[in-house]
Amino acid sequence: MKKRLIAAMLVFGLVAGAASANILTFKAGYFIPRLTGNFWDTEFENMTYNKSSFQDASIGISYEALLGRNLSVVVGFDAFRKTKAALYKDYVGYSDSDGIYAFPANAFRGQFELKHSISLAVAPIQLSFKWVPLGRRGNVSPYIGGGVHAMIWNVRMQGDMVDFGDEYVFEDPWGTAVVYPVYSVYAEESEGIGRVSFGWQAFGGLMIPVGTRMTADVGAQYFSCPAELVNAFQ
Repeated sequence: MKKRLIAAMLVFGLVAGAASANILTFKAGYFIPRLTGNFWDTEFENMTYNKSSFQDASIGISYEALLGRNLSVVVGFDAFRKTKAALYKDYVGYSDSDGIYAFPANAFRGQFELKHSISLAVAPIQLSFKWVPLGRRGNVSPYIGGGVHAMIWNVRMQGDMVDFGDEYVFEDPWGTAVVYPVYSVYAEESEGIGRVSFGWQAFGGLMIPVGTRMTADVGAQYFSCPAELVNAFQ
């Protein structure tokens, strides 16, 4: 998916440039996903990563057509991808002829560690209106804006998965323990380009001129988008 997103960004830039773009902007940012829901709650409860583990840099491009001194319409495209591996916090693995099982780490040393990785890919395509109340010719030009977006996204898991819904009682001469079967998993929410969800977004920031043909843009953007896992991770 990463290669397809980068290729789409390059095509977007070429098309925007060929269309006599008023302003063509390349962006670098920092993406902070919310990651809420039963799947993510279970992951953060049992694995050694947390929400901040999936925050990272993003890249983007936008084409801005001026509608007047203070108003413009903006079409933007951003891309983000993060893959993170983690261990199960409280369980270790044992294998025998019947399969692999997760044993409580506070009572067993284990034959090996249990782990899996999660890959999160997000690419919002945005249509917005941008308002620059003081115009663009000052030393600092604040702006605000907002609009709608189509969020292309995918989640993938690979590695060991403990099935907490199927417990067994392990017994030996030294005591008993509740254990769970472990399966090797490769699960993906969507094949191909990914799933698409729709929502709204808002942004604001400052434009600071740097020379006669360059501007530094510092801002923040918020995306509101219902993107629930409904296929591979139910």
